[in-house]
Amino acid sequence: MDPQYETLVRNFGHIGIALALGLLVGSERGWWARSRQEGGRIAGIRTFALLGLLGGIAATGSSALPDWQSLLFCGLVFLPVATLLIVAYVQVARRNQDVGMTTEVAAMITYWLGVLPAFDLALPAAASAVILALLLHLKETLHSWLQRLDRAELLGTLQFLIVSVVLLPLLPDAGFGPWEAFNPYRVWWMVVLISGLSLLGYFAMRLAGPGKGILATALTGGLISSTALTLSLSRLHGEIRNTRIVAVGILLACATMFARVLVVVAVLKREMVLPLLPAMATGMLALGAAGLFYWWRGDKDADTGKLEVRNPFQLVPALQFAALLALVMVAVEALRHWFGNAGLYLLSVITGVADVDAIVVSLVPKAASDLEAGTVVLCVALAGATNTLMKAVYCRVIAGPGLGWRVLWPALFSAVLVLACALLVPVGAFTR
Repeated sequence: MDPQYETLVRNFGHIGIALALGLLVGSERGWWARSRQEGGRIAGIRTFALLGLLGGIAATGSSALPDWQSLLFCGLVFLPVATLLIVAYVQVARRNQDVGMTTEVAAMITYWLGVLPAFDLALPAAASAVILALLLHLKETLHSWLQRLDRAELLGTLQFLIVSVVLLPLLPDAGFGPWEAFNPYRVWWMVVLISGLSLLGYFAMRLAGPGKGILATALTGGLISSTALTLSLSRLHGEIRNTRIVAVGILLACATMFARVLVVVAVLKREMVLPLLPAMATGMLALGAAGLFYWWRGDKDADTGKLEVRNPFQLVPALQFAALLALVMVAVEALRHWFGNAGLYLLSVITGVADVDAIVVSLVPKAASDLEAGTVVLCVALAGATNTLMKAVYCRVIAGPGLGWRVLWPALFSAVLVLACALLVPVGAFTR
């Protein structure tokens, strides 16, 4: 192909993409202002299209210059554009007493989105334009989320961002202590992973609302903490007055715990997902089937609006989990050196009484390197089975025999199946 023709096609392509991005963002802005009469808005679909086109022309026209000079030229072209938008904003603000500047800022961004394709950044520009249009269109939804967000939830989210984005990169990625078992970076990375997953489930539950139904409550609450949900539903059993539907919530939350384990394993060591899949899927299906059986026979519209699950990320509990995780990591190495695999199995049962995450994040990264995959699978299965049984016992003690036995028998059956799969299904078939 002739080089001049190829350059011409490329330049027209950059300008065309810039125009398309302006039309995309402008379509959203024009849709919101479609009821206003002509001249009653600062920028609509045509203005946004022209801004994107202007950015594309400025960047393409100066593409023969070095990059820094081309960017400087685009910046000089942007100055009068920004001036016009600022003047228009001031006039509208004085006339309508409306100090919102979303449209003006979006218009400025659109100009620079038009610039990017000429610098071989067409894909990032397109992705940014889609995100910009989506954010603009979700105005009411985003505002409603903020209205529903309380101070503790905002504080918890900010604390999570501090420990994950600010603190985590500063920690040393090296082993300390006996057998160099304590690695500060890895411990805190596990805290971030577990807390982030719990936070995701918490906000999913908050957005859906616990009163949406037992299925949504159980599935989202199980991501936060199946133990916490079990305790809450057991305490509320007398108020909900529907034994079968409360059993549904507890069993489905326990089933979600096994799915959560697989998600954590996929993040930590993807190769271990298949070896763990038979045991985890068996537990999830057994508990899920029992829960759905009760659901079909119960009142599906039972109200769970009184159910309260606390914000899962708070700094003190996160530090407590980090301390537990560090202790388990050291205990794993100690028991493995002193007692071999038998010590690990005992530790899995002990930690499973209160928590599954600690044993999962401690052992899964060691699979196939320091530990045999089959040993890790059995340890995780022991922790999961123990934790499932303990939640059923909590339910039996708190809620009494009516609800307790409905949860205990499926939990016992599920625990047996999980251990049977871990013992009988050959792990080697999944690790070759």
